[in-house]
Parts: sequence; structure tokens; C-alpha cells
Amino acid sequence: MALRRLDATPTWFVYAAGWAFVGTLSWTTAAVYFVREVGLSPLQLVLAGTALEVAYFLSEVPTGVLADLYSRRLSLVVAALVCGMGMLVVGLAPGPAVVLFGTALWGFGWTFRSGAEDAWLADEVGSEALGAAYQRGAQAERVAGLAGIGAAVALASVDLRLPLLGAGATAGLLAVFLALAMPERGFTRPERVPGPAASARAALATLGDGRREVLARPVLLAVLGVAAAVGAWSEGWDRLWEAHLLLDIGLPTLWGLDDVAWFGVLAAGTLLISFVVAAPLVARVERLEHARLARLLAALHTLLLGAALAFALADRFWLAVSAYWATTVVRSLASAPFRTWLNLGIAESSSRATVLSITNIAGSAGEWAGGPALGWVGTRWTVRVALATGALALLPAVLLLARAGRHGDLDRSAVVGEVAGEVP
Repeated sequence: MALRRLDATPTWFVYAAGWAFVGTLSWTTAAVYFVREVGLSPLQLVLAGTALEVAYFLSEVPTGVLADLYSRRLSLVVAALVCGMGMLVVGLAPGPAVVLFGTALWGFGWTFRSGAEDAWLADEVGSEALGAAYQRGAQAERVAGLAGIGAAVALASVDLRLPLLGAGATAGLLAVFLALAMPERGFTRPERVPGPAASARAALATLGDGRREVLARPVLLAVLGVAAAVGAWSEGWDRLWEAHLLLDIGLPTLWGLDDVAWFGVLAAGTLLISFVVAAPLVARVERLEHARLARLLAALHTLLLGAALAFALADRFWLAVSAYWATTVVRSLASAPFRTWLNLGIAESSSRATVLSITNIAGSAGEWAGGPALGWVGTRWTVRVALATGALALLPAVLLLARAGRHGDLDRSAVVGEVAGEVP
């Protein structure tokens, strides 16, 4: 017997917590596995992420169209299944080539999430409750993320492959839950004549609607530049910060902690600090209007640039840890208000997932274009130089966000690319 469909808000909390658990379980000790077991170089570390991002880039818009034409819930179920398969492949990888294939599969699965989850939530809870759902969902993610970190450290102490394998299995269970319990009451499937030709025409029409909505907002061109700049930084950061600690600074033998345990402590620190700092901000951020949200994001990304540069230049472990926590906490805090800002600006629900997918492409392009360049810099010189170069790439994003904040009279329906969103 099928489970009774849950209400949208508790489903969102379970969904957000489930993906947070999977994310920290899979990535907390992944760098140790890649460096110690698989033997990836700095360039190969970035290329693994690039494989994910190229698959994401190529599939982002088509999967967004499918979510608008058929079902956001179905898209999210497929995302959990395919991402889980990718995690299993990476966890069983005997060498770099299989890691690249597994991460590409992971990235392909992620595109079924991207756009569809935000479109589903906006349609189910409505614009008035959207900000609260994002903020409180982010808190649920931090709690579940702590559990994932503990599980990752415990499993990795037995075998470095186990966290990735456990994450893949958990993603599969999440897919089953979504298929049985996730509601979809706010989405109306477009009417269309059955058959492949009619489906193809409907897909092209939906893509055209999304493209026209994007091009109708001149401010989007500037924000696409923001998304690309942040994407270039984030790809280098996500793939190289662990290598910086392992290769450039070194992890101390304090309290008998090994590499796996240290990365668990660092990840747990990020979530704990984020939870404490975010708690008093939740209600305030929910009430901010469009222009003030933009100014908040400009300030947060200025802090992000400074913290990321400090991490790259740090030559002592505790300085590096302080800068790392500052970077990851600010990044985490920026995510929910940005997603609120983005979704409040989309006028047409029928093409919401497609528009989100189109705007997300700029960030993905920045990642797969900037990531290999930073990986080459890290291999040619040092990881420290690559991280510093990536931090400076945030400067255009800061300037463009500040400009968006000053133009408070812009049409509130201006659609923007997802700058602060986290892709593994």
C-alpha cells in the first residue's frame, strides 16, 4: 500500500535533510579517498569535478524542460536514482578514468534536481511562504549534514570507499520515499496531443517560453556574469581546498586525529557555526524585499572573497582553518536568500523549471571553464596559487551584485542565475 502523500512543507524538510545527509556522507572524506587511494593529481581532482559540470551543463536545460512538461516529482525521483548510481560508481572506481565516468553520471543526475526542486517548492507552498521554507529547510540541512559527517568519518575509518557507497544507497532510499510520499498539487501538466512528435513540439515550445522570459530581462546579462564568476571560483575551491591542507600546510597530529577525522571536524565546524549564526537571521531575511536581498548578497560575497583569499594565503594550520570556516559559513548563509530572490522574480509557473535551468547554465559554464584552468595553475605552480587566483575571480561578482542592489527600481520580476547554489 502506498504511503499517504505528505504536505509540501514537511516533505521539503525531509527532502532537504536527506540530500544534506547524502552530500556530507559522500564528500566529507572524498578528498582523502581521491588523493590517498585513487592517487589523483591537482589537475585530475579538478577534472573529476569538470566531468560532473560538463554533464550538468549539457543536460541542464533539457531536464528542466522535462520537469515543466511532465512532473517535477518524477524529475526529483530520477535525480536521486541517477546520482546514487554515480556515487556507487565513484566508490567502486579502480582508477581515474572510472572516477571521471562516475562523476559525469552524478552530474547528469543532478540536472534532474536543478530547477525542478525550486519549481516544485514554489508551486506547492506559494511565494509568501517560500522564503521561510528555504530558511528553515537550510537549518534542517545543517542538522542532517552533521549526522552525515559522523557517518562518513565512522565508515571511512573502516574503508575509504564506504562513505560513497553508503551515500549511493541512501540516495536510492530517498528516491523511494519521494515516489511514495511527495505531493504534487500545485503543478498542472500542459495539455498536449500524445505521441513523440507532439511531445517534441511541446518541449521546444516550453524551451522557447523560458528563453523569451530570460531574454526579456536585460539585468539577467549582468547576473549571468556573476554566476559564471562564482562558478569559476567554486569549482576550484571545491576540488582543491582539501589538497591545500594536505599538500601545502599539512594536518597536525593533535589529539591523535588522522586525516579522515580532521576533515570530519572541519565539516562539522562549518555546519555548527552556520546553524548558530543563521538562527537569528532566519526571520529577518524572510522579510527582506528584492533590492535589500541584492545588497545583502553583495555584502556576503565581499566577505566570501576576503575569506577565500585569506585561506589561500594562510601558511599556518589554525589560520587556514579559521579562513576555511569563514568561507564555508558565508557561502552557506548566502544560499537561501539567493534562492528566494531568484524564485520571487519568476512570473510564469509553467516555465519555472526551464527558466531556472537556463539561468543555472552560466554558473555551470563558469565551473567547467574555470575549473580546469585553476587545476592547471595548481599543477604548474601550487594549489595555493590556484586558490588565490580563484578567489580573485569573485571580484566581478561582487561588483555586479552591488550594482544590482543599487538599482532597486528594477522590475521585480527580473530573473537571475543561481549564484550561491552548492553542487558537489
